[in-house]
Amino acid sequence: MGYAALAIAVLLAFGWTPAPGAALGADDLIYGYECSNGLCRKVELSEENFARAISLPVCRLFCGSNIGTLWPKPTGAVQLEPLTRQVDIASIQFHLAGVDKKDQLWQATEQRWLDLLEAKIPNRKTLKEGGYQLNIVLNTADNGVPARLQLDTDESYELNIGSNSAGQVTANITADNFFGARHGLETLNQLIVYDDIRREIQVAANASISDAPVYKWRGLLLDTSRNYFSVKSIKRTLDGMAMVKLNTFHWHITDSHSFPLEVSKRPELAKLGAYTPSKVYTHSDVEDIVEYGRVRGIRVMPEFDSPAHVGEGWQHKNMTACFNAQPWNKYCVEPPCGQLDPTVDEMYDVLEDIFSDMFKLHNPDVFHMGGDEVSVACWNSSASIRNWMTQRGWGLTEADFMRLWGHYQTEALSRVDRVANGSHTPIILWTSTLTNEPYIDDYLNPLRYIIQIWTTGNDKVIKKILKRGYRIIVSNYDALYLDCGGGGWVTDGNNWCSPYIGWQKVYQNNLTKIAGDYEHHVLGAEAAIWSEQIDEYTLDNRFWPRASALAERLWSNPSEGWRQAESRLLLHRERLVENGIGAEALQPQWCLQNENECPVDAYAL
Repeated sequence: MGYAALAIAVLLAFGWTPAPGAALGADDLIYGYECSNGLCRKVELSEENFARAISLPVCRLFCGSNIGTLWPKPTGAVQLEPLTRQVDIASIQFHLAGVDKKDQLWQATEQRWLDLLEAKIPNRKTLKEGGYQLNIVLNTADNGVPARLQLDTDESYELNIGSNSAGQVTANITADNFFGARHGLETLNQLIVYDDIRREIQVAANASISDAPVYKWRGLLLDTSRNYFSVKSIKRTLDGMAMVKLNTFHWHITDSHSFPLEVSKRPELAKLGAYTPSKVYTHSDVEDIVEYGRVRGIRVMPEFDSPAHVGEGWQHKNMTACFNAQPWNKYCVEPPCGQLDPTVDEMYDVLEDIFSDMFKLHNPDVFHMGGDEVSVACWNSSASIRNWMTQRGWGLTEADFMRLWGHYQTEALSRVDRVANGSHTPIILWTSTLTNEPYIDDYLNPLRYIIQIWTTGNDKVIKKILKRGYRIIVSNYDALYLDCGGGGWVTDGNNWCSPYIGWQKVYQNNLTKIAGDYEHHVLGAEAAIWSEQIDEYTLDNRFWPRASALAERLWSNPSEGWRQAESRLLLHRERLVENGIGAEALQPQWCLQNENECPVDAYAL
């Protein structure tokens, strides 16, 4: 169907003709849109052009792109016929094939979907009533039985939408399991728009989409130790993640700055370690967040970073070294310093209690043990640690302290396996001295450990890790540390990883190029917010919409550059905002309303 026929097809689908002067009322819009040469062009509404004008969301759904405004871009075949039907929002029915009574997970999923739909409507009082009944039919091979998201979970889905003369639109979603079906519902919701000219909800009347993610691990990391984040703000992050099919919330819960987690057998950790008694994640809070994520297709993976990055909460135990040592820059990368003392046997009992609660609350399919920025100088500053090492005939060289770290990792891992009932849960560690040659071969089994890369994307160590058979998760700080670009906080100037990273760089961060011939070992990537200079009041605009750029890179791995995605991202950002997420503005709204008029080279010959 040609572009000239697009507006006609859309309007005929409504069976509606405007009355003379309908566009000129005081409460009506002044502008509409026409599809011209694959772009939505803004036009001033008049009696002469009203029959051709359509709203911006409807125009962008069909004009110029075979994927419309979908985000992330589907990886399989997409067919969108430029035809919409008005939806009677009072007549939406969900059907889960083969299931008589839906459990709480499905019920919560349906309610969330309806909430997303409700967010599209600016004013219920002026919404036009009537329309087609929308039937949503979910077919899952597991008969609707929810399972845990795991590394081998099939998240693919197929979506088929059709309409009939009986006044019904039917959307069939077929998937292997809940997680794929949930993604299909997310896509369906993006194919429903509010037409602000006709003041009605419309759905693409005929469409088919086959879709599956390229990467299994699509995540965001949030550090809740440097600054505390309320449960509400964490849930808001999970809402945004669900909208773009990100599937892993990496929860860096504790650090040397604070210990805001309730541990049932060790209440003193949070009592001494939290900023205030109210800034503690109780078991109820964690369970709430984990379930909230599950409804949205997200694993909430805990990290207990150690043996470094510990301090507050560990007072009076004699189980740490260099806690709050000064001058701090001799012993750690930022204040306060602190590392566990691997020579204290009782310390591993405390770890076991921490791990036990984390496993009970999260039931993780993958567990993060940290391993970031261990300081040899810190351990070497402890006379008791030095004596323990020399009594065993060890020296005090870097290799000897890596041996100490290896001892710690072996003992700590045994406690993880104990609380996990011997399930040998895969373990993630950050890149560090221990992941360098030759220590990685001595202490880390590639069959057990996944390495999370935080160095630059062109660091030669990445290929050295990959060629040994380790699976990796990419979080290269030069593209995926979203806290970069602020003032210094331990000195003047800018923070250590400045400058600010634009969404374009996030989008262009191609894991295929980073991994080269070893791409099959790449599980995916995470963008990170380390919260030294960010709290819940500035959280949204640091994650969004840059995290959406990451989501499309990981779901679709597009071969095209960021320019083809820019106009879709502008509209997607509006969806984030209408759902209560304070996403950063990328351009003046004029650019959203005047497609392709802002890029400096848009009309270059």
